[in-house]
Amino acid sequence: MPTGQRLKVLRSVRNITVREVEQASRRIAEVKGDKRFRISNGWLAQLEKGISEPSICKLFSLSVIYHVKFFDLIRLYDVDIDETEKYEPIASPHLTQLLSAESREKSGPVRVPQILARSLAARGTSLIPEKMRMVHETSSAPADDGAALITYGYVGLNDLTMYPLIWPGSFVWVDVTQNKLQPIAWHNEYERPIYFIELRDGYACGWCELQGNQLLIIPHHSSPATIRRFTYPKDAEIVGRVTGFETRCVGRDLDESRPSKPAKQSKAKTIGG
Repeated sequence: MPTGQRLKVLRSVRNITVREVEQASRRIAEVKGDKRFRISNGWLAQLEKGISEPSICKLFSLSVIYHVKFFDLIRLYDVDIDETEKYEPIASPHLTQLLSAESREKSGPVRVPQILARSLAARGTSLIPEKMRMVHETSSAPADDGAALITYGYVGLNDLTMYPLIWPGSFVWVDVTQNKLQPIAWHNEYERPIYFIELRDGYACGWCELQGNQLLIIPHHSSPATIRRFTYPKDAEIVGRVTGFETRCVGRDLDESRPSKPAKQSKAKTIGG
């Protein structure tokens, strides 16, 4: 049913005429001291025919008059405030972002969010919102002891920190219970702990080293990315440890995001992960 007809149904349920709606909205506008809350009977008729769309002020008046929650009226126009997190990776695809935090008690197939899967040309790394719809049935979460809390992250196409171990455009599993750097013994790059980090202006994914109050994000030795330093925990906090990832091995977009000349990166001795 068209949105205009749905509004007409709401008015019919209240058993009021367009003239009565106009009178009620006039009273609201007078109290508000703002004529934008006033609804004329002619404008309401156009609204119910689908010719016009309401402003936020007029929609507020209708919600009061029809005894319907304001956010329910907004949903009639395909606007759902519960979807704000879902669209953050789409609005800012160039950023590294966190995707969703879910308890491993709900363990099962981990699936790439459909709305983000359609936007894999995104340029940033992100966390997936909890309410985002999942697809890719073939993916599965890494096994654990049941005590971990897993959040899912997306490594954007601009993020070459862990390339080629973790390609840009990959999805990672983040254990948020491991949000401190631990002195873990590792013997090669596959055993070295990888962390997901929240920054002031976004997120990052990489090896980490803590030197006093300085958190170093260490890129893969084959990556053109450089070591980044942040004041810890003021400007950077550990979201958790990456316990698994779903990565690509080929992709046209990588050539566009790779710097023309690899930047020199400083050597750093790893301390505790």
